[in-house]
Amino acid sequence: MRKRSVVPRVEGRHHCCMADLNRVGVAPTSTDPGQLAAWDRDHFWHSFTQMQEYEPLVIARAEGVWLHTADGRRLMDGAASMWCNVHGHNHPAINAAVREQLDRVAHCTSLGMGGDTTIRLAKRLADLAPGDLSRVLFSSDGSSAIEVALKAAFQYWRQRPAGRGGPLPAKAKFLAFANAYHGDTVGAASVGGIDRFHALFQPLMFEAVRAPLPDRNALPPGVPPNEGARHYLAVVDRLLAEHAHELAAVVVEPLVQCAAGMVMHPPGFLAGLRELATRHGVLLIADEVAVGFGKTGTMFACEQEGVTPDFLCLGKGLTGGYLPMAATLTSDAIYEAFLGDAASGRQLYHGHTFCGNPLSAAAALASLDVFDTNLLLDALPDKFARLGERLLQLRAHPQVASTRQTGIIGAVVLRDAGKGIGRAVAAEALARGLWLRPQPEMLYVMPPLSISLAEIDHMMDIIEAALAAAGGAAAAAHAEPVKA
Repeated sequence: MRKRSVVPRVEGRHHCCMADLNRVGVAPTSTDPGQLAAWDRDHFWHSFTQMQEYEPLVIARAEGVWLHTADGRRLMDGAASMWCNVHGHNHPAINAAVREQLDRVAHCTSLGMGGDTTIRLAKRLADLAPGDLSRVLFSSDGSSAIEVALKAAFQYWRQRPAGRGGPLPAKAKFLAFANAYHGDTVGAASVGGIDRFHALFQPLMFEAVRAPLPDRNALPPGVPPNEGARHYLAVVDRLLAEHAHELAAVVVEPLVQCAAGMVMHPPGFLAGLRELATRHGVLLIADEVAVGFGKTGTMFACEQEGVTPDFLCLGKGLTGGYLPMAATLTSDAIYEAFLGDAASGRQLYHGHTFCGNPLSAAAALASLDVFDTNLLLDALPDKFARLGERLLQLRAHPQVASTRQTGIIGAVVLRDAGKGIGRAVAAEALARGLWLRPQPEMLYVMPPLSISLAEIDHMMDIIEAALAAAGGAAAAAHAEPVKA
């Protein structure tokens, strides 16, 4: 047990040593890059990072698509700070909105009250969302948005009004897809399907019904590309027919499974999945934490195939990448199952201290305003086309097996699988001024939507140079192409 220190009292006042004063009252102020790097190594435990091999990369400021390091380097943000930065860093309109909100109220709870800014955001999201999604429950991150949807779907079937057929408590499982990623909290991890992230925690997790990865670029032999959606939907149909009586919901990442390696679904798969879920009486949860807010060309990826899910989960780009906030949207038909008097116990028992934080809501409203004032969605087709042209050019590189793209999301699959060539290319790109999240066997880009055509060219020029520098030896020895 840690011992409590006893501070002597003299004339009614506390005395403390200088060490205590430094620990409690004096914040570290150094801007020296070496000192910051040392503190980083000694104290900052980074997410998804093997700290034994970690080399500090300290960011001191950022603007547009550029990150500026403490030691004076300028790096293009090729992954939008993990897929969340939408309009570029340090955007003046979002900065101003957060400052204005800070002068009014920084936080109030969402338990029994709500900030006016957060109320306006709820209305704005309800107006933007597809179909009849009119109810918004805020949380702090994408994993939490998924937890809300899972718990709400589970509870819905137990409280469903008699007019809709009455309660069905046996519907307590979820159907999810191979190689899915929905977050790292226990429920979100349970419907995930990437073993390297979550296998260790299997004893803590619940079992999901698992459907195969609907990869348009890895169809089984004999299935032509235009039959990809039909092939995978037939498998899902069989699973739903067998398990519908026990399934609360199907959970899907619309169009692109990002953490799976930017795996892209066949056209029509999402619309077909919506139809199957409805026919079998199973709810549909759409996880748009990664793909929402313009990345596919529409505000929400579900719009690409005219789909309205029962739950729409948002995060990352909701605030333009500024502040932590997520949201789970649903319909009145779902929401009504949670209504009753105070003694009924029917309310959804889920909430965090910072749910609906007004500062985050101010950033989110400002981000949505930027979409409108800059006509951002109208400008995206040219950017998507330029990225597509440059990805197509990369296919001729001897180290590249294939490329693929959906909207601003581009992926490059490398030869020599298993040799970690992707990490070497990412290291070369970093040395040339482009930050990519290192992956062993592939490269991906998902820059801010604000990126210009010239900046897209600059990003792809660096990738080409990095491939040439890091992949020369492997290219000379590559074997058969890798299908991806």
